[in-house]
Amino acid sequence: MPGQNAVPLIVLSAAREPVEAVNGILRRAGQPAHCTWIPALRDLADALTQLNPELLVHVAESRGEFEAAVRVRDKLAPGVPVLLLAPEVDEADIAEAMALGARDVVTLANTERLQAVMLRELEVFRTERKLAETLKSAQEARSQLGTVLHRSNDAIIQVQEGIVVDANPAWLELYGVAEGVSGEPVMDLFDDSTHAALRGALAACLQGRWKADHPLRVNAQLADGSVLPIEMTLALGEHEGEPCVSLMVPSRSREERGAIARPAGGGEAPGGLLPRRELLEGLTRRLATPALGGMRCLALIWIDKFTDLERVVGVMASEEILIEFARLLKETLHPKELAGHFGGVRFLVLLERGNEQDINAWSERLLSRVQRQVMRIRDKAVTVTCSLGMSVVPSAQVKLDAVIADAAEAARRGAARGGNQSIMTDRADNDSRVMSYDKVWVKHIKAALMENRFRLVQQPIASLEGERPGMFDVLVRMIDTQGREVLPSEFMAAAARNDLLRNIDRWVVGASLSFAAQKKPECLFVRLSKETVRDAGFLEWLDNHLRASRAEPQRLCFQVTEESATSHLPQVKALGAALRQRSFRFALEGFGSGRASSGLLEAVPLDFVKIDGTIVQSLARDEPLQQRVRALVEAARKHDIQTIGERVEDANTMAVLWQVGVQYIQGYFINEPEQVVLRAER
Repeated sequence: MPGQNAVPLIVLSAAREPVEAVNGILRRAGQPAHCTWIPALRDLADALTQLNPELLVHVAESRGEFEAAVRVRDKLAPGVPVLLLAPEVDEADIAEAMALGARDVVTLANTERLQAVMLRELEVFRTERKLAETLKSAQEARSQLGTVLHRSNDAIIQVQEGIVVDANPAWLELYGVAEGVSGEPVMDLFDDSTHAALRGALAACLQGRWKADHPLRVNAQLADGSVLPIEMTLALGEHEGEPCVSLMVPSRSREERGAIARPAGGGEAPGGLLPRRELLEGLTRRLATPALGGMRCLALIWIDKFTDLERVVGVMASEEILIEFARLLKETLHPKELAGHFGGVRFLVLLERGNEQDINAWSERLLSRVQRQVMRIRDKAVTVTCSLGMSVVPSAQVKLDAVIADAAEAARRGAARGGNQSIMTDRADNDSRVMSYDKVWVKHIKAALMENRFRLVQQPIASLEGERPGMFDVLVRMIDTQGREVLPSEFMAAAARNDLLRNIDRWVVGASLSFAAQKKPECLFVRLSKETVRDAGFLEWLDNHLRASRAEPQRLCFQVTEESATSHLPQVKALGAALRQRSFRFALEGFGSGRASSGLLEAVPLDFVKIDGTIVQSLARDEPLQQRVRALVEAARKHDIQTIGERVEDANTMAVLWQVGVQYIQGYFINEPEQVVLRAER
């Protein structure tokens, strides 16, 4: 090969002719060679050590001479291949020579075979040499990595098959143990409430399907019996030649760790929450920007009968109740939701959830969890309850003082009624205000439909089984006359009250057909309202638009809510069957929210079910709920129905969904909500 360095090789032969023959054959093959002739066996040792040859060709006079040459090679250069050059050869000769250490037996009579064998052995030698160099580098890297791990300020353990096989000093310091934790089950190092998420994350990581930037929120079970909330990352690694998972808690100073467990005082907030001033500043900044989707709600949480608790545990120890309560509260929130200490025994949270049902589910879960939690305060065991006041944050012209005042008033009413309850402010519009509100929105909706001022947006659906599914959930935005985007939460209620949902549905379906024909996505999930479910003319309209768009029907999956399916079962069964007959796909969303969810799998022809977002958001720390979802997933699989988890917003939830067998997920954790894909032209 042009420009290639000459190959160093040795020809051990009493005569010179074989040297010239070998040299010529390699050069004609485009492989420059530097052949060194060794006429006597006594010179072979020096040649092997000085020349570092890539091949040894031996013209042996006898078997004993060849055996002696191989012994020298084995001692000084065991990796160098040896070829026996003989006057003639047969199968028995080849077998005998290879048993003695030759890679092959060749003759000068068949130069083509001689050339092929030499090139083959040179390639094998170089490959093995590169492999040895790579393995050496890897060994050095592992050694260096081991040094780095044990010197790192980050707390790191390595886990194989659920057992800790190594832990660095920073991890031992974090856990407060003097001796190593190697050989212990990794689950013993964490509180039961986070076991399901950890199991799912470990399984995903071992299969190479866990991203390093997915932080897992867990509760570490420290040596002194206390629980420390931490965030850690997972990475696939290797320990003693076998795959392992490395768990790392980023380094924090001793003071920062102490702030989590330290009683509130000196302007600090308990449990790592924001102090009052930072909380109010953060709320002001957050509410100055429009929500990407869903609804916002401000919740004020009030610990009930705190004076009685102080008498039981003492004033100083009662601060530990605030710390434990703050920890429980923080564990129920999404990572990006704002929460802080509002003063005294009050906490303030800005919830950003999909709908009012999600908000109510969160409040019920918090009340239940706080009531069940037994707090170990010094030598006392106490339980607490709390009251929640919640106020929906308006989409425009937010007055923070007014929203907080509404939430505080609702919390006071809850406490006055005995506590342990949640109250949403009842500032609902009266009938006349609703009518006035609807009158404005109906005019805007009809104008937007006439002027084609709607826009399709998407939310990706990701696979938990590795492949890229190419599936998207389709949503709609209205564009006002100034070109600003209007969220469905602002106009859909008015549309529903004024019989406009069918019109909006048809716009969305038509635009989705056009998009599917142009872009050919794997699958678009398109919602149908209960009004469309009952619309006898929808299928005829759909047939006409399908022909006009020339879209492939299997690229659309129509979805209705489980509530619609339960309330209008005959219509939904008929619609699902008719759509699938046309090669469309069909799905239920909000699955699992009713009492007879499994029965719908038998009754309705389905391709997918979407696990209700309210359930999904409560899943990470609720073991009975995990068992329920696992049962729903198994029931769906028996009917060849695929499952999707809705509104997934953190790595812990994703890990638990992995563990219970859900196949796909969608939500804020996968992508920014509703990324615009096109302005539909129809």
